[in-house]
Amino acid sequence: RYSPTNVIAFPMREGKFTNISPQLLGDVVISVETAHKEGINAGISMEERLIQLLIHGILHLFGYDHETTEQETIKMEKKNEELMKLIEKT
Repeated sequence: RYSPTNVIAFPMREGKFTNISPQLLGDVVISVETAHKEGINAGISMEERLIQLLIHGILHLFGYDHETTEQETIKMEKKNEELMKLIEKT
């Protein structure tokens, strides 16, 4: 990857400390500067771009990984669309 990372997820359910706090999935860190630029380029609000990236990061915490196979990419994209539709309804 040769562009700035927009979101990164740090899962708490991996490694030797997995069971310290099982109710925590992990952390999601979003580059606000990168999100802002991407929002402008996509013609969407900063809020919408941040929501997209938060969902993306959370899906990674649940084990979705778009970088493994095309099938996994499609699976993650479908779940992402499903969650965005739920948020848009509220």
